[in-house]
Amino acid sequence: MTVLEPPAVAVREGSYGDKVAAIEPGGVEFIPLSERHGRPRQLFWTWMSPNMEFATIFLGVLAVAAFGLGFWAAVLAVVVGTGLGAAAHGVLSARGPSAGLPQMVLGRLPFGYRGNILPSAVNSVAAGIGWFAVNSVSGALALNTLTGLPAWACLLIVVAVMVALGFFGHNLVQAFERYAFPVLAVIFAVASAIILSKAQPGHAGSGGGVGGFLLTVGATFGYAAGWNPYAADYTRYLPAGASRRATGLAAGLGVFVSCVILEIVGAASVTIGGGDALGQPTSAFTGHLPTVVADLTLLAIALGAISANALNVYSGAMSLLALGVRLPLTMRRAIVALACGVAGFLVALSGLDDAGHKYEAFLLVIAYWIGPWLGVVLTDMVLRRGRDIRDDEPLMFDRGHANWAGPVAMVVGVVLSVWLFSNQEQYVGLVPKRVPAVGDIAFEVGFLISAAVYLALKPLRR
Repeated sequence: MTVLEPPAVAVREGSYGDKVAAIEPGGVEFIPLSERHGRPRQLFWTWMSPNMEFATIFLGVLAVAAFGLGFWAAVLAVVVGTGLGAAAHGVLSARGPSAGLPQMVLGRLPFGYRGNILPSAVNSVAAGIGWFAVNSVSGALALNTLTGLPAWACLLIVVAVMVALGFFGHNLVQAFERYAFPVLAVIFAVASAIILSKAQPGHAGSGGGVGGFLLTVGATFGYAAGWNPYAADYTRYLPAGASRRATGLAAGLGVFVSCVILEIVGAASVTIGGGDALGQPTSAFTGHLPTVVADLTLLAIALGAISANALNVYSGAMSLLALGVRLPLTMRRAIVALACGVAGFLVALSGLDDAGHKYEAFLLVIAYWIGPWLGVVLTDMVLRRGRDIRDDEPLMFDRGHANWAGPVAMVVGVVLSVWLFSNQEQYVGLVPKRVPAVGDIAFEVGFLISAAVYLALKPLRR
């Protein structure tokens, strides 16, 4: 069967192909069929590498040290939360090859052209600045511990590499993840084996209970699902006929395997005792390792942070361009990526102190908006099942296309779920305030509310 490029769709200009040492042209337009390349299996390391970093490990640390769970309860919560986020990631990634468009541009179907400004703007800040800052701090602290250089200088070094990758674009990012994967896998495998051999799996925790369990599920979901708004960004270059099943499975497993293993290792490290797991998390973790392995682990943490932020700065730029920003330049994506990197550096500089508590709050906030966003996106996909995505693609570039059911449903889901069920240092919702054992189920409630509202607002959908 001959696959044709869809009519009335903006097609990315320029020649790029599979060149690595070249700046990717264009922005969020449809990827021409002649430019498609790669195989679904490459997505496994694309999504393994960015999760092999200390931000992932610290999630497991939080489950035991901050949320009070015992080791096995933490393991179960990690598997549940990560599994939900990884499954959604696989479903969204599978649309990329046939659609040929970035994830946030695909969001114009359920949100409308102008309504999509809401999730795209939130993701621009969350990805290009928020996640970028979180991972930059993680990498900088690791490099600081390893080299003794000032923290600000270490931050400048890691950010420079991250921004360079995002500036050049898709092919260099994919190549970097591929070659970083074996290095990260070997170092973290050795460190994990040592940590697990010293762990106390019978650790009972400090009374986290159901509340601590739900907090951990929410945080681990927020971390895994934090990649969801990027999903199709890294599958849109695959051939249009690439297997949807293989594409979704490789992407979802890459997120699930890397997150679950390192989060469990993080939880195990707390059961060993010693060190300030929340105040000085990096040094507390590596303090359980022999000197040589500890130094290699610090190096891997910095490399993993770069792997993660290569995706963050790239997809942050995609989201910003999905707002409809008009830059009459073939290098518009690269320029926006550079701007995101500069903004992320400034935020990261302010987060070098008290990184642990700031990270905990950030993870929960991420889950608060992604749950409702997913509720709208996945519900719309169910309603459109059986349709070829290419038949709907002209709508994504039609500035008159409106679907106010999407943004209304998302706003209602976010507001009600946070107001009622948020449970973190910055704000405690009505339900946890009266029944603390409930924990934080804002993301689950937000997902369900937004899905239900989107279905109910049928007259507003097109």
